[in-house]
Amino acid sequence: MTDPFDLTGKVAVVTGASSGLGRQGALALARRGAKVLAVARRAEPLRSLEGERIRAVPGDVADRAGLDALVSRLTAPFGAPDIVVHAAGLNLRQIADDVTDEGWDQTLAVNLTAPFALSQRLVPAMKARGWGRIVNYASAQSTRAFPGGIAYGASKGGIVQLTRAMAEAWSRYGINANALGPGFFETELTEAVFADPDRAARNAAQTCIGRNGRDGDLDGPLVFLCAPASNFVTGQLLMADGGFTAK
Repeated sequence: MTDPFDLTGKVAVVTGASSGLGRQGALALARRGAKVLAVARRAEPLRSLEGERIRAVPGDVADRAGLDALVSRLTAPFGAPDIVVHAAGLNLRQIADDVTDEGWDQTLAVNLTAPFALSQRLVPAMKARGWGRIVNYASAQSTRAFPGGIAYGASKGGIVQLTRAMAEAWSRYGINANALGPGFFETELTEAVFADPDRAARNAAQTCIGRNGRDGDLDGPLVFLCAPASNFVTGQLLMADGGFTAK
């Protein structure tokens, strides 16, 4: 039988790959056979990922004026991508009364606009092949309100509806679009959470499983959404949060 989780021969773009969940995602896809283009603004930590199956492509996905040039660089190493994983994220943790215009615009540019704008540029090649995968990173804040998270929550709520709209627009061409919702993982984006042991413990207690996320917990869900295993799955939000949003 053909392995439905085998990504051999596929080319994947992973944004936000210099650290955290993006970095883990890039490694997970490479282990399953994909050739991976790792994208982030910080070149040095990104280049530490490079190997036989991973190429570093430094770039700012929120710079719309530079997206066409970025796409050209993404297609150079392995050809046009089959898969794009939008893991880049920004959370400034500004409370509602203190949100600045700049903070709002930056947050939505990275978390919501970039996933659409980059996908839109990569979709034509996927259409031509009749196969593609788009995975947008959602959040517990896609469905719940957190203190200091109004801009981030708006962007992550939007990403779920964007995912549905992408599925409606492009799945008829063989391009499946889904959202992956991580729970609490210790990354640069969640430093403020894990710097407070009591807060981290409360989050763990809120899950059905009784702990926060660990390295490798997202690998299976991400590979599933990128692989042939998810051929009949599109427009969906898959929460990989230990049951945090189930309670």
